[in-house]
Amino acid sequence: MPNDEKPSTTMPGGVETIIKPIIPDGPARAQSEVEGAADLYREIRIENTMKNADGENVGLKEGAQVDVVIVADERDTVKKPE
Repeated sequence: MPNDEKPSTTMPGGVETIIKPIIPDGPARAQSEVEGAADLYREIRIENTMKNADGENVGLKEGAQVDVVIVADERDTVKKPE
């Protein structure tokens, strides 16, 4: 692994539903299921606000395929036995 690359893992997922905000003008949330996560922790909800390559605000659609990426600093990891 190159020195400039942090340890990471990527898990596939999919957007199950878009949850409308309770408070007017509040952000909607995208509920996604993460494949490979433990049963009790498969679903995550995140604010459904992202930026595209042009800097425009966009949001996920129901049924969208997503990647959940976990990235850590090298100092926050430990070697695992092979």
